[in-house]
Amino acid sequence: MSVHQNQVHAFHLVDPSPWPLLSAVSALSLTFGGVLYMHGFLGGAFLYKYGLFLILCLMFVWWRDIIREATFEGQHTKKVQTGLKIGMLLFITSELMFFFAFFWAFFHASLNPGIALGAVWPPAFLSILDPWSIPLLNTIILLSSGATVTYAHHAIVAGEKEEALFGLSATILLAIFFTFLQGLEYINSPFSIYTSVYGSTFFY
Repeated sequence: MSVHQNQVHAFHLVDPSPWPLLSAVSALSLTFGGVLYMHGFLGGAFLYKYGLFLILCLMFVWWRDIIREATFEGQHTKKVQTGLKIGMLLFITSELMFFFAFFWAFFHASLNPGIALGAVWPPAFLSILDPWSIPLLNTIILLSSGATVTYAHHAIVAGEKEEALFGLSATILLAIFFTFLQGLEYINSPFSIYTSVYGSTFFY
């Protein structure tokens, strides 16, 4: 990979870009629009769709710039690639901490249910979902998507384009099916996010 002719070091100093600021504004619009829409405010749906449309557009142009910097300009040297890998690792670690916090809340509430919950878990006043139906199927789909994306990764490393496309396509299809079933489960759930700590930990 050739290094850009004006670059005299191994690092990549990013050129000024409007995409971070515009992405923040669109994410804020998406969040506010989603909250307003869920609470029935007029104009909430428009703000939500506007924010989503902006985010999709900005993803395209921002990633386009990154691909151009890495390929045509040759800005992604070995040190830059190492930094990007570390950044991705830190992002995954932060997501892991989110999941750890959610599971901590669930186990804390389930192992020591308060009097307000009837001192039992699940709460005595709740009708819960059958764990052997959609939740089990979604778990199988989620684990299967992990297997297909790993297959795609090994195919990419081996230079097998058709196998990589097959693995990625299967992963995307499983993700769509998982999201559909998750939405179906949320819609048909006999409780809501406001229904005690059980509902909160379930929907989060």
